[in-house]
Amino acid sequence: MKPATFIEYLRKAFGQKADLPIAVWYSDEPLSATEKAGGCIFKHLDAIDRGATVSLDGDNTGCGGGKFYCGFSDMPPHVPAFVSEKEHYKASPELVLDIIRRTDVRRSPRRYLNLARIDMLDSFESIEGIVFIASPDIISGLVTWACYDRNEPDTVCALFGSGCANTVTQLANENSRGGYRCFLGMFDPSARIHIAADRLSLAIPMSRLGTMLKTMPQCCLFDTHAWSKIRDRLDR
Repeated sequence: MKPATFIEYLRKAFGQKADLPIAVWYSDEPLSATEKAGGCIFKHLDAIDRGATVSLDGDNTGCGGGKFYCGFSDMPPHVPAFVSEKEHYKASPELVLDIIRRTDVRRSPRRYLNLARIDMLDSFESIEGIVFIASPDIISGLVTWACYDRNEPDTVCALFGSGCANTVTQLANENSRGGYRCFLGMFDPSARIHIAADRLSLAIPMSRLGTMLKTMPQCCLFDTHAWSKIRDRLDR
């Protein structure tokens, strides 16, 4: 399915007001000249929403954690203590180190990480996956769709991690292994301050999206009583 066809399905399911998902992929060359934003990579979301393609690398990513989770650098030595003793997201540096080990953060073999709305793409070829940043109503439809043809308890995961860990690291790792898991995110307070109060994220790896695109017309998002009520609410 081409992005343009997928967008038609999304508009039918969620309405014209719903934000389009963001494609995530790596490349050897930048697709745009992106200025450095101090701090969180999600400061670029407004530009992406306006139609910009953002190309990040180790030089224009201002957050040390962001550089690490996007695959540009090794873990900064201060991260375990910072996450535990400054941010108070974990009870000890040892717990931080353990969760980072479990997350399996990998260095990217390519220099640039690109982020753009899917209407900026001609095809889904070579992308790691897509990330929806959406309201609870839309997230509910996406989660139900993701679980339509699978019963594994981890079909949709809500894992501890930074905003970029659950929208970039987990996405790329799952795609590389041909996995089926999708990832709820934006529970990280440090990332949440850069999105609207009524939004969460759902990251879908391309390894899963290929199948989901085939099941979308059959799932609850079309021609069902309950979803039609939610669809009307989304229009309002």
